[in-house]
Amino acid sequence: MITARHVTKRFRRVAAVDGVSFDLDAGGALALWGSNGAGKTTLIRCILGVFRCRGAIAINGLDVRSRGRAARALVGYVPQELSFHDDTRLGGAIAFFARLRGVDLDRAREALRTVQLDGHERTRVRDLSGGMKQRLALAVALVSDPPLIVLDEPTSNLDASGRADVMDTLRALKARGKTIVFASHRPEEVSLLADRVLVMEKGRVVAERTPREMWGEAARGRRMRLRVPTDAEREAYKALVLAGVDAHLNGEGLCVTTSCDRKAAPIRVLARASIEVRDFELLDDERGIGS
Repeated sequence: MITARHVTKRFRRVAAVDGVSFDLDAGGALALWGSNGAGKTTLIRCILGVFRCRGAIAINGLDVRSRGRAARALVGYVPQELSFHDDTRLGGAIAFFARLRGVDLDRAREALRTVQLDGHERTRVRDLSGGMKQRLALAVALVSDPPLIVLDEPTSNLDASGRADVMDTLRALKARGKTIVFASHRPEEVSLLADRVLVMEKGRVVAERTPREMWGEAARGRRMRLRVPTDAEREAYKALVLAGVDAHLNGEGLCVTTSCDRKAAPIRVLARASIEVRDFELLDDERGIGS
């Protein structure tokens, strides 16, 4: 989906991006990791064609420099800083961007359903929570159903609940086959979403790793099913995700995966959140058979 070769962007004498190369297959999720000033946002803007740069970037085989319009049509972008008119109603905002993209209102409504904002069309932007504004931005990015989603620190300004909602939506999009590139400074988000991580420092890629390689043995060591009150399952799921636990709701309860030496960690997380764990069972394999 993306091919980048020796991408370099200079601002006078400073190389904000310095010789970055990578490939990303369709359906993959790539995290850009690094401190402020590492070059993550500049690289994203090069991918989008906002910044002219040296080297070559292609999206699905389309060069972003010579075929920029066609390449950008394949991308949905969520910036770090959102900008919507406060007096605009949510439905009007998404309809405006649908017209810009040349798609019908049915697609706009589908995008709102995807981010769980359907039913809020009459709400003014100024009355939306931070998490709802971020989901509106994601709906705008999805309005033309692009295969590639690019996000710059998608949860940086959100509270715990908002972060969990956005990450839940992004994981669902990945499961549907969307390709995702995102910058983040939160290890739990990278671990939950990314397949690979580009570690950036002073504009260079200094390492390319998996989340498991960066933060130790992944949660696939042992799978567990936790029994919590039915009306607390959603709250429990959010608490676990925000604590960096690989968790999902599968219709039969709340399932988590954790390393073999941290099996009690999910229970401690829920205890801190005042959520009762009524029972648990260890699962033998990926089919969820109890031991």
